[in-house]
Amino acid sequence: MNTDQKLPAESADSASRNARDSRDIRNASDTHDSQTASSQRASHNPLLGHATSHAATIVGLAAIVLWGFMAGLVRLVSESFGATLGSALIYTVGGALLFIVRRPKPISQAPRKYLIAGGAMFIAYEASISLSIGLATTNAQSVEVSLVNYLWPTLLVLMTAAVSRKHGAVVKAIPGAIVATIGVAMAVGGESLSVQEAVSNIASNPLPFALALAGAFIWAIYATFTPSLSEGYDGTTIFFCCVAVVLWTIHFASGDGLPATAPGIGGYAALLACAISISGGYACWGYGMLHGNMETLAIGSYATPLFSTASSTLLLGVALGMPFWIGVALVVAGSLINLWFARRS
Repeated sequence: MNTDQKLPAESADSASRNARDSRDIRNASDTHDSQTASSQRASHNPLLGHATSHAATIVGLAAIVLWGFMAGLVRLVSESFGATLGSALIYTVGGALLFIVRRPKPISQAPRKYLIAGGAMFIAYEASISLSIGLATTNAQSVEVSLVNYLWPTLLVLMTAAVSRKHGAVVKAIPGAIVATIGVAMAVGGESLSVQEAVSNIASNPLPFALALAGAFIWAIYATFTPSLSEGYDGTTIFFCCVAVVLWTIHFASGDGLPATAPGIGGYAALLACAISISGGYACWGYGMLHGNMETLAIGSYATPLFSTASSTLLLGVALGMPFWIGVALVVAGSLINLWFARRS
C-alpha cells in the first residue's frame, strides 16, 4: 500500500526533472547558437578581418610607437659604436631581453616553411634596415634612407588588399596609399629633402639606399604572408637572435673592429633604449599579426614614419617645419580613406 502511494509521486518527480533537463538543454543550445552567430558576425566584420582579439590589435599598434624611436636611436648607437658593431650589439641585447620577457615555444612546434621563409625574410630585413641607417654618411642622407624604407606601409596596404580576395580591394586601396605616401614623403623629408641632393647622395653612396629599398619590399611581404605560414607560432624571439648572429658575422667579416674612442654612458644608454624599442616593437607586432586585425595594422603602420621623425627631432636636434604637419594631415587623410573603404567592403 505504501509502495502504491510512492509510485505516482516518484513518477511526478521524474517528469518534473525531465522537464527541467529539457529546458536546460534548450537554453544551452540557444546560448551556443547565439554565441556561434555572434562569432560568425565578427568573422565577417571587415574591420576585424582575421582578428581573434581586439586586444591583440592594440598590442600590434603599440609596436608603431616603439618603432618610432628606432631611427634616431640607431643613429646615436652607430655614432658611438660604429655601424656594424652597433647593429650587432643592438640585436644581441634585444634578443636577450626577448628571451626574458617572451620566451618562445619549442622550435619543434614551428612549421618548417615558417621557420625557413619567415626567418630568412625577417633576418634580411633587420640586417638591411639597421645597416642602411648606420652606413648613411650624413644626417641628411639618413633622412633620405629612412624615406625609402618607409615605402613599406604603402606596399603592405596594397599587398594586404591583394590577398584579401575582396573584389576591387586593390583599386580601392590605391587612393589612400598615394595620399599617405605623399604625406610620408613630406613629413620625413620636409624642407631638408632636395631631389637633386638626393640623386647626388645615392650616386655617391648607393648601398644604404639599396638596402632600404630591399627592406621595404621584404617587410611588406613578411607582414602579409607569414601569419598564414606560422599556424599561430611566434618566432620573433628566435628570428631576432638569428639577426644578431648574422650581424656579428658581418661585423667580423668587415674588419671594422672596436670604436676608436670608448663610448660614454650616453652611448650605452642609447644602446639599451634602442634594443628595447626594436625588440619590444617586433614582439608587439608579431603578436598583433598572429592574433589581430591585419587591415587595421596595415593602415596604422602609416604612423610609423611620423613617430620616427618626431622622435628624431628630439634625439638628433632637428626642428619640425610646416611640411611635417602637412604630411601628418595627409597621412591621417590617407589612413581614413583606407578605413572608409574597408568599412564599405
